[in-house]
Amino acid sequence: MRVSALELPAVFDDVAGQLERVDRALSNKSDLVLLPEASLTGYVSVEGDYDLTRFAEDAEGETASALRALARKHRVHLVGPLVERDGERVYNTMLGFDPEGRRFLRYRKRHPWDPETWATEGALPYPTFAIGARLFTLAICFDVHFLDVEAARELVLADVLLFPSAWVEEPDTRATMLCALARKYDVAIVNANWGVGAPRIAGQGGSMIVSREGEIVARVVDGRVDHDDPAAIRGKSRSS
Repeated sequence: MRVSALELPAVFDDVAGQLERVDRALSNKSDLVLLPEASLTGYVSVEGDYDLTRFAEDAEGETASALRALARKHRVHLVGPLVERDGERVYNTMLGFDPEGRRFLRYRKRHPWDPETWATEGALPYPTFAIGARLFTLAICFDVHFLDVEAARELVLADVLLFPSAWVEEPDTRATMLCALARKYDVAIVNANWGVGAPRIAGQGGSMIVSREGEIVARVVDGRVDHDDPAAIRGKSRSS
């Protein structure tokens, strides 16, 4: 099973342009592709505006339809971001669509970071879903600090943790944190982080795939990182 993470550059308010980049990148065949957190709208403007409320859409809206169409066009499981509006509330959401365009995932970030004042805390549990012989779970960026308390069961069961991020940190401790998490829970980790762009912020770049042994087995090259099956490093699966 080939898994990939796309490292889209930091761009604000250019959803169409970012979707075109995704479309081009998906021509390199993978079974599952992960996009970074808030990477279609942008996470923050060059002026330092973190408010993404203006981009909020229904979970069946234009952006979701575009992700569904790309999944169907490229025959891939595609997991991508949505600034989701549900009534008066707005969520930092990840959606997943299968090669038939069916939605198999909707997860709302449980722990928005401090500048994400626009985002409501998600109440959905950390998801688990199977693709082929592998069981996946997912958490978004700042959620990582709460996984030991809230998602230990999901991590123990899963073969792979999908981890979309817009990481902001100097020095960047992400690799150390993810490798330790992989070893502790015997789970591979696919990290799609926002890439260098405008604005330039510490923590951008460095997308990676970590094996269940806690080793970085693939690093980003030319905006993408791929691995044929990081969960099979030890040749076993917990999926059923």
